[in-house]
Amino acid sequence: MAEKYKDQDFLEYVIKSLVGYPDDVKVDRKVDEMGVLLTLHIHPEDMGRIIGRSGNTAKAIRTLLKVVGRANNALVNLKIEEPEGGRRSASTQSVDDVVDDLKL
Repeated sequence: MAEKYKDQDFLEYVIKSLVGYPDDVKVDRKVDEMGVLLTLHIHPEDMGRIIGRSGNTAKAIRTLLKVVGRANNALVNLKIEEPEGGRRSASTQSVDDVVDDLKL
């Protein structure tokens, strides 16, 4: 079994509390010179719940992860993986690009 980390446990807890398919939640953790990257995989029907209106839920989750990261002296970033069967076609922007574009 893979070693668990506070940031990964926190993200899984929050996401599983928000989604309709908590058993489909999977978080991958990768560390490199840029910090910690948490990649979130969820059921396609839960994308709207995680992104939220105008991306507000995703922004709030990212803010909370930064706080958790600072408490552990790490820079934590979140990537929300577009689930298979999602609405996005190959020529459109990724979910993360859209959320980043919403930052004013």
